[in-house]
Amino acid sequence: MHRRRTYALALATAALVAGTGAASPSPSPTPTASVTQSDGTLQILTYRGFAEYGGVSPRFNWVGDFEKETGCRIAKLDTVQTAEDMAAQVRSRPYDLISAGPALAGSLIAAKQVQPVDVAKVAGYDDLDKRFRDMTTVSGKVYGVPYLWGYHEFVYDPARVKGELKEVFASDRAALRDSPMTIADAALAAGEDDDPYALTEERLDAAVALLERAKERTYWSNPLDLVKGFATGKLDYAQATPYYRSLLQKAGKQVKTVPAGETTGWVDSWMLGANVPDTSCAYRWLNWMAAPEAQRDAAAWVGLAPANDKACKGRARQICRLYGVGDAKRLSRVRFAERPPADCRAEHGGCPGYDAWTDRWRELAK
Repeated sequence: MHRRRTYALALATAALVAGTGAASPSPSPTPTASVTQSDGTLQILTYRGFAEYGGVSPRFNWVGDFEKETGCRIAKLDTVQTAEDMAAQVRSRPYDLISAGPALAGSLIAAKQVQPVDVAKVAGYDDLDKRFRDMTTVSGKVYGVPYLWGYHEFVYDPARVKGELKEVFASDRAALRDSPMTIADAALAAGEDDDPYALTEERLDAAVALLERAKERTYWSNPLDLVKGFATGKLDYAQATPYYRSLLQKAGKQVKTVPAGETTGWVDSWMLGANVPDTSCAYRWLNWMAAPEAQRDAAAWVGLAPANDKACKGRARQICRLYGVGDAKRLSRVRFAERPPADCRAEHGGCPGYDAWTDRWRELAK
């Protein structure tokens, strides 16, 4: 039995390495091509696993198939593992296309580093979930094409502890995601009834104080740490996604979900760089990534849900079930992320911006 369980854990670990990337941020293999941006080539920044050449598996070859089908070439495909890595990479050079999460998307729009998307040029745009489309619309202009999404939940080992939300934040044997946006989860756990992304100074202090209770808590950026933590018995609780919970269960760790009223989620969308001289190939890429085929492959590969419900067939069917795609009741409990301070009402006296969240997080998780 022990040998069988060890083998199952190894399989789960391999799945995490292949799907979400255990290595440090690095560029994916790319064909040799001109790096100019107006000759039918593209320079792309995305998360590892969101777009692949098929080197890890011939079945998942978004880029190679895209080049064959459209005649466009990828001059550069840089991949990163975390939102912080992506923000740093964006500061280092311009890109034609970026798959940004809510925090980075907000800063890119504010800094005018991306341009509005003409949705009339994106076939199947209306097939994407309307709620996700609205999240990238600012002052009537669309700035992103929704791609993949997920949400957090807290899991626990029922053989060792009780599934109580207050214990997740009190225990030193817990792992939370290493991101300033985790402050929003703490705000919800602290009883924040309003928008957890629009925290006044007082409410921000309360959320951070809740996080400060467990001095030895783990903050993870690599999902492998979750598998190892539960496998070795070092973790009793963890913030995870339904996909990671499923992998742990398949590996023989019968973790369960901690009951919680609401949770946080996010959407990654493809954005168009502000200074792309010729957008022809860029729009072909947006069309490619909005289609159910590409979203189906990506969802199955990285363990996130597709923004296009038509992708929930074949290899992505189980992923869609895990996240409750189409289940309005379940998804009504998800507070999808906005870049703080979101819509902070004047009567609150204003709210600290994302820079303040980042500063507080660095101090907390150092």
